[in-house]
Order: sequence, then C-alpha cells, then structure tokens
Amino acid sequence: MGLIIYRLSIFFYRIGIRLASLFSQKAKLFSQGRVGIFQKLEKWVGPDPAPIAWFHCASLGEFEQGRPIIESFRDQFPEVRILLTFFSPSGYEIRKNYPKADFICYLPLDTKENAYEWVRIVKPKIAFLIKYEFWHFYIQALKRNKTPVYSVSSIFRPDQIYFRRFSGFQRAILKNITYFFVQDKRSKELLSGIGIDKATVSGDTRFDRVFDICKDISEIPGLSDFIADKKVMVIGSCWPQDMEVLYPFIQKNPLKYIVAPHEIESGFIQEIIARSKKACALYSAGIGAWKDADVLIIDNIGMLSKLYQYGHAAYVGGSFGKGLHNILEAATFALPIFFGNKNYIKFNEAVTLEKKGGAFPIGSYESLQNTYNDIIKTDGLELRGKISRDYVKENLGATMHILDHIRTAIER
Repeated sequence: MGLIIYRLSIFFYRIGIRLASLFSQKAKLFSQGRVGIFQKLEKWVGPDPAPIAWFHCASLGEFEQGRPIIESFRDQFPEVRILLTFFSPSGYEIRKNYPKADFICYLPLDTKENAYEWVRIVKPKIAFLIKYEFWHFYIQALKRNKTPVYSVSSIFRPDQIYFRRFSGFQRAILKNITYFFVQDKRSKELLSGIGIDKATVSGDTRFDRVFDICKDISEIPGLSDFIADKKVMVIGSCWPQDMEVLYPFIQKNPLKYIVAPHEIESGFIQEIIARSKKACALYSAGIGAWKDADVLIIDNIGMLSKLYQYGHAAYVGGSFGKGLHNILEAATFALPIFFGNKNYIKFNEAVTLEKKGGAFPIGSYESLQNTYNDIIKTDGLELRGKISRDYVKENLGATMHILDHIRTAIER
C-alpha cells in the first residue's frame, strides 16, 4: 500500500507542477529544467573512466550545508568527478555555475524508470544525500548498483513520518541508506529506535561552512561609507510578517539598517521603502545613492553572508512563517540575533543559542525593542555576540569527520 501511495503522489505531483507552470515562473523552471536531462547527462558522462561522486541537495539551504563536504572532497579526491543535483529551482538557478562541481543539473522525479536510467548512466562510485531527500526509487537503484549512499547532516524529529505507526514503507527507505551522519544525539536515538544503528553524531557541516566564510570574507566597496560611525542592524531573509515587527523599530531607532529580503519582488521592496519612513536606497542604485540613506535594501540574491560582517546585531527572518532561515552566518560574525517566536523550535541552533543567551525570539515590536534595550543597558551587544561566535567555534569539525569515515569507500 505504501508503494502505491508513493507512486500516486509522484504522479499527481508531476501533473500539479505542469498545471502550475502555466502561472508560476518557479514551476516553469522546475519543468523546463528537466527536459532532455538524460541526454545531457549521458553526453557529460561520455567514455571518461573517471569515477563519479553524486551529491544531491533539495535546494539552496541544503547546498550550503553540503558545500564544505563538496569542496573538501574536491581537494582530497581530485581524480573523482563531481555531479551535483538539485530538486528545486531556488537551488539550481542560483548555483548552476558553481565551479567546484563538474556537472550540475535538476534531478528528475523519483519514478522507477527515471531512477534506474539515472544510475545506469552515471554509475556513481558514491552518493551523498544532504540533510533530507530520501527518494525511494533512487536509493533502491543505487543499492542495486552497489553504490554506498551516505546521508549527511541529517536531523530527525519524533513527529516525522518515519517514526509513526504503520510507516513501514518510509522506514524501509531509510534502511537502504549505507550510513547516516546525523546532527545530534536525538536523531541517532530515533534511528536506533526503528532498528537503524549505522549512524554517528557528526554535527552540522554548516558550522564549518559559515566559519570558512568568515575567514575568507572580503569587503563590499562603499558599505563602510554608508555605515559611517553608526551601529548597524542587518535584517536577513526577511518576509512581510517579519517587517511588520521591524517597521516601528526602524522608525524609532537611529541605527543604520541593511535589509536583505528573502524575495526581491519589486512590490515588497517598494513596501519596505514606504513603510520604513526613513531615507532608503537600493543596493543596485550604486554607492552614490547610499550616501544619505539610513536603510540600504539589497535587491539581489547571494550577498547576505557577506553583509553580516558590518552588523552590530542581526534579525533573521522566516520563523513567523514556514521556518527560521540560517542564523549561523550571523552567529559566526559575533552578532546577537533576533528572530520571530513562532516557528524556530525545530532548529537546534536557534534553541541552543537562545539558552546560551546569544539569540532572542521575539513576538512583537515591543518585545524586540525591550530586549534590545536590555542588552544595551546590561551586557552590551559585544558580549552577547561573543556567545554566538563561541557557539560556532565549539561545533566545528563535522566535514573532516565525514570525509575520514568515507575514505575507504572512495579508495577501494
């Protein structure tokens, strides 16, 4: 029954995407990006006998999680070709020119025919699934090909389907994974509870990634002049729900603000300009336009990790909606971090930093203002920021742990 439901869900998902592509640019990219994919893949593979390592990410967040492994793998095993795939356009369209991979493409939907054709062409020597993305037919085809499959930086919660009654089909998918490198002890215990012991707690590779960003950071021309001698709040990956809390804070606090919306739609940006009631400038307008602005709005994608170096505090968006975005980039630059108090509990780093005193969930403008004032009056932003940075340093090393473990699979 589980397999029948799974097949039907993939079938209806494909139909839904085709219909949505008539109205949605994202759905259109999803469909068009998969056209002719097997021909392109076969052409790339060609007669080259070099082994292939396949890394699969759902989207951009998972890519950033897997990136330290990809880059360290490239350095340690230069003779192995790297195939990088994405499920979502929000990952592929931004990283389709990533130089550390040899071939980058969308992953076709998980049907038996697609999966077996994919593995027939690629014949990967090793496969890495970043965080989630447990596709039944692909994992089954890899097992048939005797390809070791590693789940990297995976994290599990008791409410997930794998740990419910009558979830034998979903559990069987996990049992075909060669090995799990999980983020925390609870995940390992959950796997053990369903009979999966081939797992180790390696931690979260994102800590390695954000720390590398901090070490190799370069300045953004003109931003120091925009900031002058004022304190700066960097508002990262914000949504309209986040800005409802932030508008009165921006209006009443004489800071400089760097705002990087999660979606750079012109309507949302115009709303930020209108409701901030401060002098605003777009990043694309150039350095000259920033001179007299209090709010700099980043109207492009991909800069956020560099922006935190200019902050004294950070607000990270998303948790008034589907879920909190990455706070570790802000943490590694020693910033106290604010975020909405609705949907952050499932993010370990947010819960841990809240307990340590480096992060602060807030539910309204008043709680944001009061918490900010309390920090200024007591410990100061610097001390709370140091807590954040120390937390990142304490959790480094997951990448090397994983690569040391899989070395035998590569070298055999």
